[in-house]
Amino acid sequence: MSVRLTFREIARAVHDVPLPHYDLILGIARGGTVPASLIAYKLGCPLRTIRYSFRDDNNRPRHAAPRLLEAADLPIGASRILLVDDVSVTGLTLRTARERLRGLDVTTLVLTGSADIVLFPDIQTCVDWPWNSPKA
Repeated sequence: MSVRLTFREIARAVHDVPLPHYDLILGIARGGTVPASLIAYKLGCPLRTIRYSFRDDNNRPRHAAPRLLEAADLPIGASRILLVDDVSVTGLTLRTARERLRGLDVTTLVLTGSADIVLFPDIQTCVDWPWNSPKA
């Protein structure tokens, strides 16, 4: 069983969450790209993405640990970073990305799961994200 969230619900949650200023919004692609974009727009901050390979489309691990596919080009002087993903099941991808950003002030944000900021903390099941194609 999964929960369906609409863009309107997600945009409302992004609008309502109080966030301080960050130098950069860093989305973990694929799932974190849309929420990171909404947050970057809200805050007027630069946006970059970082890509890892870890889970498949059915949320099953395909590797023992997240594998970096594409690093982010961080702007000079960016020290306060908001690291964004759609969901954090074990937190391993967020921890791996945070480790790459060692020495910087990193806050994590997810829509569901576990992070410094969670927009939908009551959702404890899979989510049908509006930006994903329906599964056949």
